[in-house]
Order: sequence, then C-alpha cells, then structure tokens
Amino acid sequence: MKKLLGLLREHKLFFLLATLAALALRLLFVFRFPHVSGDTFIYGDIAKNWLEHGIYGLSESGAIRPTLIRLPGYPAFLAAIFAIFGREHYTAVMVVQALIDTNTCLVIAALALELMNARAALAAYLIAAVCPFTANYTAAPLAETLVIFCTAHVLYYGIRGLKGIESGGRPTALWAIAGAWNAAGILLRPDGVLLLVPFVAALIYLFGRHVNRKQITAGLAAFVLISLAPLAPWTVRNWWTFHAFQPLAPRYATDPGEFVPLGFNRWVKTWLVEYVSVEEVFWSVPGDKIDIDDIPQRAFDSRAQCDETDSLLDDYNSQLTLGPELDTRFAQLAQERIWHNPFRYYVWLPFLRIADMWLRPRTELLPVESLWWEFLEDVKNSLFSLFWAVIDLLYLLLALRGWMNWRLGLCGVVLVGFVLLRSTFLGTLENPEPRYVLECFPVVLAFAGAAFSRHGERG
Repeated sequence: MKKLLGLLREHKLFFLLATLAALALRLLFVFRFPHVSGDTFIYGDIAKNWLEHGIYGLSESGAIRPTLIRLPGYPAFLAAIFAIFGREHYTAVMVVQALIDTNTCLVIAALALELMNARAALAAYLIAAVCPFTANYTAAPLAETLVIFCTAHVLYYGIRGLKGIESGGRPTALWAIAGAWNAAGILLRPDGVLLLVPFVAALIYLFGRHVNRKQITAGLAAFVLISLAPLAPWTVRNWWTFHAFQPLAPRYATDPGEFVPLGFNRWVKTWLVEYVSVEEVFWSVPGDKIDIDDIPQRAFDSRAQCDETDSLLDDYNSQLTLGPELDTRFAQLAQERIWHNPFRYYVWLPFLRIADMWLRPRTELLPVESLWWEFLEDVKNSLFSLFWAVIDLLYLLLALRGWMNWRLGLCGVVLVGFVLLRSTFLGTLENPEPRYVLECFPVVLAFAGAAFSRHGERG
C-alpha cells in the first residue's frame, strides 16, 4: 500500500475530484433509481429473524423456518445495518454500499499500480469511478457490491503475493490477507470459490519450477485454509439442523426436501441464451403463466416438438405448478433435443449465454424494458439502452487493449484465467443474468486503465 499512498499524496486534487464524482454517481443511483425487490426481501427476512430471534431462517405462516438457501455473509451485513439504522432500512444499506463501492475503485487503482504503473493506476481509478455498471448495483440491496469489493481485495493481495514469491520474498502474510478476503467473498456468494483456482494453479506452477518452495507451501496453505475455514461452522450448522452436508448454498436455492424441477431446468438450457427469456420464462415457474409466443423458434427442432412444448405449457398453465410428472415430461423433451444436437447444448448455447452476460445493455435495474431492441415501441429507452451497450463494449475494448499493451507474465495469466474460468462456469447456468460477470470487473477496470499506458513507460 506504500506505493498507493505515495500516489495519493502526489495527486491529491485528482483523487479528491474523482472520489467525489464516484460517490455522487453512486448516490444518484441510490436515490433516483433504487431497486428493492425479489432476493432483497429474502436476504432481509433472514437478517431480521437472525437479529431479532437468533434464528437463521425465513418467516412462514407466522413462524420462522430455518433455512440454508443463502450463505450468511450478506444477511450478516444487513443485520449489522438494521441494528444501527433500524429494521429494513434499505436506504441506509444502499448508502453504505455506495461508500464501499467508492473504496473498491481505490483497490482497483492499487491493483493497476501493482501490475503496471502510476499512469495506468490513475486511469483505472477514474474509469472505475465513473463506471455506471458497478455503480448501479449499489442501489440494489444484493450481494454484488460487497462481492466485487472482496474480489478486488483478493486479486490485489494475491497478485502481490505472487510477485513476492517470484522476487524471493516471504509473502505469507499477503496470502493470509488474500485468504481472509476470499473467505468473506465466499460467504457472500458460493461461486467465490472459483477465485481459489487460478491462484492455486499459479502457486503449483511456481512450486514445479523450484522457486522458493518453502514460501510457496506456506502461502498456499494460508490462502486455501483461511479461504475455506469459515465454511466449517456453516457446514456443521447445516448438518446439525438439516442432517444435510451442505458446505456452500444449494445450486437452486432450495432447502432439503424441497422439490427441484430439474427436468424443466434442463429443457430451458436447451434453448435459453438471453436475459429476456429469464424474466419471461425461467422466473415465471412456478406461479405465473408462460406464453408459447415468448419461447423463441430455436426451442423447436420440428413441428412435433413445437406441439409437444405447447401441450406441456398448457398443462403447466392450467395449474401454475410443476410437479414430478410434468417435470419428467420436460426432461424427456430436453433429452430429445440434446440427443438431436449435443454440440448446441454443450458448446454453442453456453457460448451465447456468456456473450449475452458480457455484451447486453446493463439496464436490468433501471426503468427500461428488457426488449430494448424494439425501437418502434419505445425509441427513447431503446436509444438509451443502445448507448449503455456501447459504453459496456468500450470498457471491454479498453480492457483488451490494456492487456495487449502489457506483458504481465504469470500475473496476467492468473487474472485472465479467472475471467475465463468464471465465464465458462456462468455459461453452464440456465439464467444468464448480466450481474454475474460483475465479479470480473476489477480485472476489466484495471486492464482498461492500462490502455492509457504502455509497458516500459515511466509512470
């Protein structure tokens, strides 16, 4: 952090103005476009019951039912805010998130400084400060802002740890700090465990090269054990309460014994590639009707399949529930489609889902229709969405240019590897939500800053 403090002292006015701009943008979203709905109330209910009754559970028919559908990190954060500012004070939650995300910009600048030079760090700070996509999520009481914050810290301390080992130092303390931040991130979202993979792989690679093996072993042990240690009490609690081995959170956010429509989910994965269908179809089950017109043509390989799908949706719409019998029929239809074209299911559709998460306009929290391309319906909102898509693409192109400008060696492989690994994992999900790639934005924003500097230039 000494290098960053020196940079702050040298460019006081720049950092002051950029910080004010960052905070102003985030507070604009908080007070102008707050988004309190859906998962927010699940987290909030757990936090309130935990705070008031000491039960980590959900309210149900006047009682509190223990649950394991969410990891305890974000409910703990909400409980702390509720204890200070009052129960269900979501405005306070969002303001605190705005402050946290503003600090994340500084961590991203520190990462860019560690990887590149001062010019890249200054550019990364400004780019992160005015990034509307991370700023927008401070106005949603969801785990994203805190996860990005933790991820940025893990990347910063992990990169410093790698550089310390390569230079022959003793960076075990850095790996312990990285592990602590990773533990916090995992307790917020289970896919935080993915951050272990690129760093562990890099340490194993260095070990194989006979570089400072004692320090590598100590750093690896500290990073992995501290990252996973907080999961032990959570796993014990779940076994004690539910008699279920659940070290993270369930894939489909269900408590033990609850029915999961795996057949329907698999059928959805045979055609769904865009966020619009997540809203119109995937989130509608159970409880809301599904219109056959909302299903794209790629969901049908033949007229017979179209008729079968129509019949299945009619049966579902008549009861608005999805039981084992109907789910089995969806599973059979899914299997037929997979057998017909396995490449489409295992390669092409995951690729399209990944592309949708990275490239679509990130307006899902704003009062803008998801069908943004229907210009004749709403020209103003469509143009706004297109503008946001252009900004998103610009950020990605800047990141690509920055990565090409610099030869970052093993550190660059780790960062790019994390982005690719997380993207690949997200491609396996049925619901391509743009927020899921925001955890990669500390890498994107640091690399974008590098677009304004070249290797060998003096910072």
